[in-house]
Amino acid sequence: MRFHYAESMTPIANLLPLAKEVEDHGYAGYMIPDSLFYPAESDTKYAYTADGDRRFLENKPFVESFILASAMGAITKRIELTTFVVKLPVRQPVYAAKLATSVAALTNNRFNFGVGLSVWPEDYEFLGVPYEHRGRRLDECIEIVKNLARGGYYEHKGEFYQFEALKMNPIPTKPLPIMIGGHADAALKRAARHDGWLHAGGGDLDDMLKRLAGYRAEAGTTNKPFRIFAASLDGFSLDGVKRLEDKGVTDVVVGFRNSYAMEEDTQPLQDKIAALRGFADAVISKAG
Repeated sequence: MRFHYAESMTPIANLLPLAKEVEDHGYAGYMIPDSLFYPAESDTKYAYTADGDRRFLENKPFVESFILASAMGAITKRIELTTFVVKLPVRQPVYAAKLATSVAALTNNRFNFGVGLSVWPEDYEFLGVPYEHRGRRLDECIEIVKNLARGGYYEHKGEFYQFEALKMNPIPTKPLPIMIGGHADAALKRAARHDGWLHAGGGDLDDMLKRLAGYRAEAGTTNKPFRIFAASLDGFSLDGVKRLEDKGVTDVVVGFRNSYAMEEDTQPLQDKIAALRGFADAVISKAG
């Protein structure tokens, strides 16, 4: 089992020291969130809070995902850096491919490109992208990124994007892993076609894993290497980790603070370090 640390919406001065501690204490990686801006007005409900309240995001710092991954990659040598998740369909996919391949090349293949839909219609509106058909747009964006990350010339004639043959350099020396975030059926079906699934916590994990297995069977990818990242309370004990492993989970996501708290994060850095070290000693070192 691999363990990944998630800490976001924290003062930016904490981020790089925490990445170093994560590497030094046996974690497999750091999960990097994505949020572009906070609109003054929105009626949209947030899918991952019980009441749909999104105000916990206001005034919280979010360093741009690719920039943070690059900064963390520059000061570490081993840990993976996984976006959790980049809102890909609101970004121009050729430029997103350039960013992703650059980070992957700079970090010596330590970048996992976690992608998904944005739940905020404002992200699409303010960035000039239609909200309609966003699922099909995401699929096409993924296709573009994957093909450009392979190297060589690639031209694209799709529903939403068209361009003549081009190539990028540098590219990673291994295939760029595409991980899909989201709990809906469409997200699980999409994940089944790619390299992994990112569970964001909550919901009926057993049911989602069952459906995911079915979609992988339908897609003919059951025997393909595939990673499942789970943010579950089971991940905080040795017995729970064993249960997750038995269910097919390959990677556990842990954090030691309520990310949905309305107040700004004032927890001292040393307390954060103590928590991640304590978990490493109590669980990671004994999980095998």
